[in-house]
Amino acid sequence: MTPSWYDVLDVEPTATAEEIRAAWRTGIAELEPGSRRFQTLNQAAEVLLDERKRAAYDAELAAQAPEPVAEESRPGVDLTKTATETIAVHEVPSRGVPTWLLAVLGVLAAVSVGAAIWVWQAGDDTAVEEATSGAQAAAELAIEPLLSYNYQSLEADQKRAESYLTADYREDYDKLFALIEDNAQSVQPQVEANAFASAIVRSGEERVDVLLFVDQLTTNKGMAQPVTYKNQVTVTMQKVGEDWLIDNLVTSPAAQ
Repeated sequence: MTPSWYDVLDVEPTATAEEIRAAWRTGIAELEPGSRRFQTLNQAAEVLLDERKRAAYDAELAAQAPEPVAEESRPGVDLTKTATETIAVHEVPSRGVPTWLLAVLGVLAAVSVGAAIWVWQAGDDTAVEEATSGAQAAAELAIEPLLSYNYQSLEADQKRAESYLTADYREDYDKLFALIEDNAQSVQPQVEANAFASAIVRSGEERVDVLLFVDQLTTNKGMAQPVTYKNQVTVTMQKVGEDWLIDNLVTSPAAQ
C-alpha cells in the first residue's frame, strides 16, 4: 500500500494542524531544500495544512480503504488494528527552484524573480533561537497584508503593508505598488493571501530568512472565476529596533 501524507510526516490522521506543522518543521530541519525528501515533506504539508485539500484527501483515503474482513472468516484476528503497512517512502524526483511570475502583479504585469534557498543551523545559541522564533512569527503576521490588496481600498492596503517593511524595501515595494495603482480601475484586481505554513531557511540574531507557503485567491474584471496562485515565499526579516521587518521577498511556485 502506498504510504499516505500522514505516513510521510509520521502523524496520525487525527493530528491537529499544529501537530502537522510541528512534524513538518522537524522533518525538514536538517534537509537540503533541493533534496527529494525535502520536496516530499513540503508536498505533504501543503495538502494537510490546507483545510479544503485535507478534507478532499481524507475522503480519497476513505474511499481507498480495504473492506473489513468479517470476524467469523478470520478467527483470532484483531479487527481494530490498522491494515496500513509501514513501507519505505517513495520520494518524488527533485525539482530545482523555479522562477515565478509575481502573483501580486499576476493580473497586471509579469516580474521574474529567482529564489535561492539554503539552510543554516544555529546550534544551541539561545539568543539566536529566540530571535529566529520572533522573526518567524513576525513574517507569518506580515505576509498576508503584504500580498493582499483590493482595488477599492488601495491607499489603505498600501499603508498597512508598508508598516511591515524596512525603509529600504519600502522603496521597492512602492514602485511595485505604483503599477497596481496605474491599472487598478481598468483591471479591478483583488488579491487575498492566506499563509498556511512556514519554516526557517536561515537563522540569526539580526537577520533571518523565513520560507512561507501562501495561497493567493486572485480575481479581476476579466476573470470569470477567481484563480488561486500557490506560492513559496522566502522573506528576509531584519531586526529594526525592537521590531522584525521585511527587508526582501523572493517567490517561486509551490509544488503542485
